[in-house]
Amino acid sequence: MTASHSDSLVVLFGATAGAYGAKLGSDERELILLVWQVVDLQNKKVGTLHKSLVKADNLDLSDQCREVSGLTPEGLGKAEPLDRVLQQFSQLVSSDLKVLGRSSYTLCSDGQLLIRQVIHPETSKKNFLLSDCFYSFYDLRKEFHTCYPSSAAVKDQTIKTMAEYLGLGTDEAEEDFGVWQVKTMVAIIFSMLSEGCNHIFTEPETVKHKYETGPCSKSETVDSETVIRARGLPWQSSDQDIARFFKGLNIAKGGVALCLNSQGRRNGEALVRFVNSEQRDLALERHKHHMGSRYIEVYKATGEEFLKIAGGTSNEVAQFLSKENQVIIRMRGLPFTATQEDVLGFLGPECPVTGGKEGLLFVKYPDGRPTGDAFVLFSCEEYAQNALKKHKEILGKRYIELFRSTAAEVQQVLNRYMSTPLIPTLPTPIIPVIPPPYTIATGSVRDCVRLRGLPYTAGIDDILEFMGDATGDIKPHGVHMVLNQQGRPSGDAFIQMKSADKAFMVAQKCHKKMMKDRYVEVFQCSGEEMNFVLMGGTLNRSGLSPPPCKLPCLSPPAYAAFQTAAVIPAEAAALYQPQALLPSTRTPQASAAAPPTVTYYPAQAAQLYMNYTAYYPSPPVSPTTVGYIAAPPGAVAAAATATHTPILPQPGALVRMQGLPYNTGMKEILSFFQGYQYAPDDYNGLIQLSDQARSVLQAPKEWVCL
Repeated sequence: MTASHSDSLVVLFGATAGAYGAKLGSDERELILLVWQVVDLQNKKVGTLHKSLVKADNLDLSDQCREVSGLTPEGLGKAEPLDRVLQQFSQLVSSDLKVLGRSSYTLCSDGQLLIRQVIHPETSKKNFLLSDCFYSFYDLRKEFHTCYPSSAAVKDQTIKTMAEYLGLGTDEAEEDFGVWQVKTMVAIIFSMLSEGCNHIFTEPETVKHKYETGPCSKSETVDSETVIRARGLPWQSSDQDIARFFKGLNIAKGGVALCLNSQGRRNGEALVRFVNSEQRDLALERHKHHMGSRYIEVYKATGEEFLKIAGGTSNEVAQFLSKENQVIIRMRGLPFTATQEDVLGFLGPECPVTGGKEGLLFVKYPDGRPTGDAFVLFSCEEYAQNALKKHKEILGKRYIELFRSTAAEVQQVLNRYMSTPLIPTLPTPIIPVIPPPYTIATGSVRDCVRLRGLPYTAGIDDILEFMGDATGDIKPHGVHMVLNQQGRPSGDAFIQMKSADKAFMVAQKCHKKMMKDRYVEVFQCSGEEMNFVLMGGTLNRSGLSPPPCKLPCLSPPAYAAFQTAAVIPAEAAALYQPQALLPSTRTPQASAAAPPTVTYYPAQAAQLYMNYTAYYPSPPVSPTTVGYIAAPPGAVAAAATATHTPILPQPGALVRMQGLPYNTGMKEILSFFQGYQYAPDDYNGLIQLSDQARSVLQAPKEWVCL
């Protein structure tokens, strides 16, 4: 039994089959040794010192473990498994307390790693229930620094440094591994209890039993030193699964925010907010620890990122999430005519909703139309499990999908739908800039290099530092970061060198050179191969694999280095009716005496083209590309007039319609847009996709409106 003001301490020391000291628990290795002794704080007496070996599932010991502990796989093979050792621990501690005439105790360990990073994660993975004593403990390093403020900082303390500070004459070589550590910790505690210090153990460290859900407001202040980003999560993982991955660390209330992609589905990432920076730093040590068979990457994140995902402003959502410790289930695919009574009837009496109708939240567009999504609250796990069994059952004429959800996901979904414009328009044009007279190489000369395996946090400066002296041989605007379809770094980059010899030398010198904590592969390639990859193809040892589209490789539409002034590439524009897309007066100037080409950088150019050519990747970026600066309409018009550069008409907006019935005609479309101003009276603004375009795009019948 434990108490907040215990009259006894149980000094505890442990070791794993892997790292030791400051890296204890960072490699996911199992516990192989526990040593403990009861200390009577009132009478300054001690109980029997106990040492117990633990049989791990993997008996392969690291070299450091063998050297420091002196243990062998043969000796550990005869030991008891962890669950039996923990049972023996509780029994022997209770027995020692009776001998000393004490009833309560609190654990005391050298730092926090043993409890938070070893015992809690391992028992959670093995589905062991820990006794309450492991949820409260004293950190001897913090207590020592409180008692002796002039000693070293907490993070720099060790058992040996604390003993040396007190002048305790103990010889580590004379005792078995673990025994010396516990005896020295007991001696340190007695020194702290002496008349000169009279230290009192009153504020133990705590470990939360379970994760608490709750809402988060955008007006909150979130410390960036408390937030991490977890990447590589299974798509079906919930906030409770993530909390279990970080078992032993204290996550803030409502501190797990699962990230969604542009389609509203989970993308395998989550932002997690901890109660303080110390817990966050311990979480970073779990980088590449496993959740099931997948390893999870853990990186630093910011408070702004967390609020962007988890923060909300809706009073309706805040009221819905105000009920604490509820299990949230998301329903997707509801009929648009579904009512609260329909949903409650679908769930049935075996899974009652918390508060009845008040436990339902329908997601709607800004104009009040239903989206087909809803969130439901359940008071316990049992009711939620019963609801999940109805996954893909029928309501009306539609099957309904049910998933576990989180408070942050509720905020994200509501924020996304409530901020979606009813009729999207084109982005504001951008100030034209004159590109320098250079082009991306397209030939077979192997004067480029490809960097593969870059850290996701790497920037242009990191690449230039990685290249070293070879940076002087890079062509102007020659560094091209490749982004994935979510707009994040893909880990690849291409660099144009001044010659094939320079590219060869860089590939030889920098191949598998380290950047941060990763080695980077460097390959020599040609400009043609580079463009192939930038357009969605793959380049590997087996050669080139074309992008999904069967068209010839098209230049990325918003890329600065291309000299064409047309807004839509010529190859792509051929699939449509050019006279409808662009007025006939807007033709490229091919003459050598023509004025310099003006290139425009629409803020969402990639999104515009993704609508028509699904194989386009996110546009690559060049480190020296001229900045993106929004321009007033007058400036754009003046620039366009001066240079005769084609741009989309200012007043118009391009709208893509999906999901049309196959028998839809022009009359039905015009009727649908009744009340809105569309293109000229000859209806050239309506463009039906040709069979050729549809076979390339592999999409249903679509129309494009200007």
